[in-house]
Amino acid sequence: MHSTTLEVFAEIDGVGSASGLFLHEDLLYIIGDNSGHLNEYNIKTKALRKIQVLFDKTLDQLENIPKPLKPDFEILCQHGDKLYMLGSGATPKRNLMIEFDLKTQKVIHKDLTETYSLLKSISKIDDQNFNLEGAIFTGNEWLLFNRGNGIDAKNGIFKIQGADLAKTKQAKFNYFKLPNIDHVESSFTDAVWIKNEIFFIATAEDTKSTYADGEILGSFIGSINLQTLKLTFSNKISGKHKFEGITLLSQNKHSTTFLLCEDRDSEELKTIIYKLVINF
Repeated sequence: MHSTTLEVFAEIDGVGSASGLFLHEDLLYIIGDNSGHLNEYNIKTKALRKIQVLFDKTLDQLENIPKPLKPDFEILCQHGDKLYMLGSGATPKRNLMIEFDLKTQKVIHKDLTETYSLLKSISKIDDQNFNLEGAIFTGNEWLLFNRGNGIDAKNGIFKIQGADLAKTKQAKFNYFKLPNIDHVESSFTDAVWIKNEIFFIATAEDTKSTYADGEILGSFIGSINLQTLKLTFSNKISGKHKFEGITLLSQNKHSTTFLLCEDRDSEELKTIIYKLVINF
């Protein structure tokens, strides 16, 4: 059995629609699905730095980008000294990957249109049900998590060999069934890799669309074995929050502590970061 505790860790002004985060020493990196910035928040000094990563001259603003135009960065993952921000692929405007080097601060853009088209073909997921919300990069393999909040409820994990995601030639898709609330199946919203386990968060949202938001019924934390891709456990952690990002804060033999971010589906530039402790 596992027990969980959830509490507020920080409140950050200037960041909205938080959809992914990664903690590196005292620096918490946060992305928003409607922003062209990577946000760097110092958890000790509480200083916020905005790093421009989107350079689209057709956009009038880089915060609260209108829904039809937003890059929909739902994924922030890390390997070595690099962060990777990925669009969800839910529309043609959402196929961009941005690579950010933590040491050199260099920004590289890659188009994932061909890769996403291949993944749809392999999995038989159509445009209305394709919605990536989490990723893990091991250095030679990618795991991409499709959020099954479309009408077909296609929760699943794409397994891709190779380091360059933009040059994907083959992939495997593993369908995954997640717990439900009031007959609404939860769907992946993010994942993080720790040792031999994948820890994921999932939300039950009463909608049949990857584009339109619905009523939030609750969120789960769980883990999946990295080798077998089988569910190890899942716990409901909230009845009202839509958590969309997870990163490791600390771990010992008795507990694992994560930071979570929440997308409140509003234009307010304010984000609450939560601390979640799992006791084993």
